[in-house]
Amino acid sequence: MRPHVGIDFGVMLMAGAQFSWDTVYAPCMRVRRRFAAMTAAAVATVSIVALAVVPITPSSAAPEADHAKVTVLTSTAKTPYTPQAINGGTDDYHCTLIDPKATHNSFIVSSQFFPGSGPSVKEVHHAILFLVPPNLVDAARTADNGGQGWTCFGEPPVLGKGLGQFLSMPWLSAWAPGHGKDVMPVGTGTPLPAHSLIIMQVHYNLLSGDLPVKPRAELDTVAASTGLRPTAIQPLVSTPNIPCPSGVTGPLCDRKAEIADLTKRFGTYMALFDMGMEAICGKNPSAPPEGNTTTCVWHIAKSGYIVRVAPHMHLLGTAMSITLNPGTAHAKSLMNVPRYNFDYQKSINLNKWVKVTAGETVKVSCTYNPRLAQQLPSLRKLPPHYITWGDGSSDEMCLGLMWEVPTAAHTQVDWSHPTGGLNIGAVGSGHGAPAWEHSDQTPPSTTTG
Repeated sequence: MRPHVGIDFGVMLMAGAQFSWDTVYAPCMRVRRRFAAMTAAAVATVSIVALAVVPITPSSAAPEADHAKVTVLTSTAKTPYTPQAINGGTDDYHCTLIDPKATHNSFIVSSQFFPGSGPSVKEVHHAILFLVPPNLVDAARTADNGGQGWTCFGEPPVLGKGLGQFLSMPWLSAWAPGHGKDVMPVGTGTPLPAHSLIIMQVHYNLLSGDLPVKPRAELDTVAASTGLRPTAIQPLVSTPNIPCPSGVTGPLCDRKAEIADLTKRFGTYMALFDMGMEAICGKNPSAPPEGNTTTCVWHIAKSGYIVRVAPHMHLLGTAMSITLNPGTAHAKSLMNVPRYNFDYQKSINLNKWVKVTAGETVKVSCTYNPRLAQQLPSLRKLPPHYITWGDGSSDEMCLGLMWEVPTAAHTQVDWSHPTGGLNIGAVGSGHGAPAWEHSDQTPPSTTTG
């Protein structure tokens, strides 16, 4: 999965700009205090590339739920897609464009992604549905690639559009193995503006096979007049830096060599993303703390409620937690997963919504077992390597997801640009002295709220 974060250097990278450390580091300092604003000039320099539209059909025999008529929108890929790795990698990120035929503003109250059927199911590592708002629909249709889709590693789901356009495409839903149907908390829904399109990004892990896959997605929607609180998905990121275990050696056990390999497999943005996130989290990008645990503290800039959470790591992940106001007398566990299982990644609707106010902090923490890389059948066939954040299944991530709603029960939705969110930014060292978070810190032993 790729986090939805506002980093200035992402726009510059996708626009073809040249970089020095100053151009990467300075924007990161600003992001510690807020998400960087994307300028129209930066966005305008980026070109659009081909997309693919898959028709989606509303069901006329929709069920009734909570006294609101539910319209079921279903989309299946026109033809099976055969994943293929490039640049010596073992992963494929493929995007297609879905047209939900949404004639009226509505809320998504539940969704489900189906990763095909049969043996090919195990190839699907994750899927994300992104909103393409009405102001980008014409450009997307003009660039349609005849239903073939496109490769979409990294931040921007529309290749070549840049991070500025990515920030205009909020997440609608995220799926990982074991997730099943994604049902929103009662009284909430994800805005789906009329005449929008949806990007379906699917990550295929070729370590598990390369058979053709025909995924599909279902969205259950209700009318905007239902009066639900609009949700927004807020990713919380921390970058792992995990050395090869004692006694395990190889050329890629050197961090610089591994970063170079990431760049080869996924592009220059990958190294810039790693450096940028280290700086955002208050760590030294050139010599980040190493260990089997990584943490990052973020701050909340807008009041609201946290209503659900979810964990995401890759195959070496063993434990993960999200803590509100860590290290204070008011610390509260939002999520604690002491025995993480990649094949059972579930979103957790909180039994009681957690009210948050501007200025509060939230910490994400992930722990890994690097020796699993020499034990798991799908990983031990690869050469030993230093583990950092990366798009591949053989790399790692520390990505906590939080679903947020506004404080007011009847908040008006900006249907032209429904991004929402609590505007979370990393605390980092932008608040006083450098706050170097040590990656060997033990995660809190609290339980899910």
